[in-house]
Amino acid sequence: VDLYRGEEEIQKELQDKHVSATEDLQTYSEREWKGNTTKSLLIRKGYEAIASEFNLRRVRGDNYCALRATLFQVLSQSKQLPALLHDSEISEWPKEMHSDQDFIREWQFPFEISKSKVQHLEQCLELLKNKWQEAVQCKSLEEREHMCQQVFSGHDEEYELLEALKFLMLRTAIQLHSDMEKGSDVPEFCWLLFARDSSKCPKTFLTNHLRHVGFSGGLEQVEMCLLGYCLQETIRVVRLYKCDTEEFITYYPNDHKNASPLCLLTEDDRHYNVLVPKKSSKFDSYGRPKWNPPSDGQSSITTHL
Repeated sequence: VDLYRGEEEIQKELQDKHVSATEDLQTYSEREWKGNTTKSLLIRKGYEAIASEFNLRRVRGDNYCALRATLFQVLSQSKQLPALLHDSEISEWPKEMHSDQDFIREWQFPFEISKSKVQHLEQCLELLKNKWQEAVQCKSLEEREHMCQQVFSGHDEEYELLEALKFLMLRTAIQLHSDMEKGSDVPEFCWLLFARDSSKCPKTFLTNHLRHVGFSGGLEQVEMCLLGYCLQETIRVVRLYKCDTEEFITYYPNDHKNASPLCLLTEDDRHYNVLVPKKSSKFDSYGRPKWNPPSDGQSSITTHL
């Protein structure tokens, strides 16, 4: 179910890729946010504040959009595989998780599968590792662009990659929860993730939240922190409806360990699009923004998550 597009636009978009070509932010803003309501004026002001630095790629507005936008940025910008994908036993992780805690029985896929759920998740993880490595080995930005547009074309392979991200999030959540129980240091967002009545432990996190992502719901803010953490990335999100507040730019997670954050944009914390840096000394050759630490106010993630 597409929550953000009219039927005509959905049909047109389905004929195209799930991540659009680059377009001008200011033009998009003026087309989509006409009128002089309080909200329209605020959103246009937010777009105007970043229009000199970024262009826009629209991402299909289903409940996978946060994962899709993040993965697009990862594949288009990463210089190397994260440490977890270097593990030669990565394809064994679903079997191990299923044997130890019977988590995979609850998994659901957006398409029919011919193998067991464990076997299919193994396939998804291998595909993610291979595509990430393929992206890293691209010899030019044009080659990466072509590769990414092939991946994000709405076929089963794209959704397999997104389900692989969800699995990595679950595996990371299990590890972090175990560390919490042992009294080890964990990122601050862990206390928010497991403080919710609906996700007191990894099992309820999967049952009540993660398994529904892509189907009946998207990622919440604290889950964006988990996504960034498990990918060893920092996700920098421009939140347009928070324009003129300290939360206009938020980092997931907010510890600022990554010097080149991925850049996304949201109008409502529900749908996410991709920000494309304009050519500038502020960005490196991969199009990633050079580090500019935010103020304390910008870096905070409030406890209402």
